[in-house]
Amino acid sequence: MDIFFQQIINGLVQGSIYALVALGYTMVYGIMGLINFAHGEVVMIGTLVAITVTSSLI
Repeated sequence: MDIFFQQIINGLVQGSIYALVALGYTMVYGIMGLINFAHGEVVMIGTLVAITVTSSLI
């Protein structure tokens, strides 16, 4: 049963990340009227920094 709740939390976290990325795309598109393709690169750099920090703490 612990695995079930852990998967629920993992799904909520992953969904929240997707929602934040989509919100960023929506805000940039709404303000500029153009899609910013560099937005994905910024998300990727943030992910790499988070992985590096997390692995150094463990």
